[in-house]
Amino acid sequence: MSLKAFHVFFIVVSTLCALMLGAWGVAEHSRTGAGGTLLLAVGGFAAAAVLVVYGLWFLRKLRGVST
Repeated sequence: MSLKAFHVFFIVVSTLCALMLGAWGVAEHSRTGAGGTLLLAVGGFAAAAVLVVYGLWFLRKLRGVST
């Protein structure tokens, strides 16, 4: 596996983890009503959005580089 492919794989896995963290935070907030879990959910979804933007930027930047 090339370094480029590993980097893309790592970004995808990190995005999925951030989305799962956000979903868990929403579920936990609906169960307990604690404000910290809602903040955690927002942070998880924000991190996922940033990772998607970064992943697209990375793919565009290395479009011409072979794997």
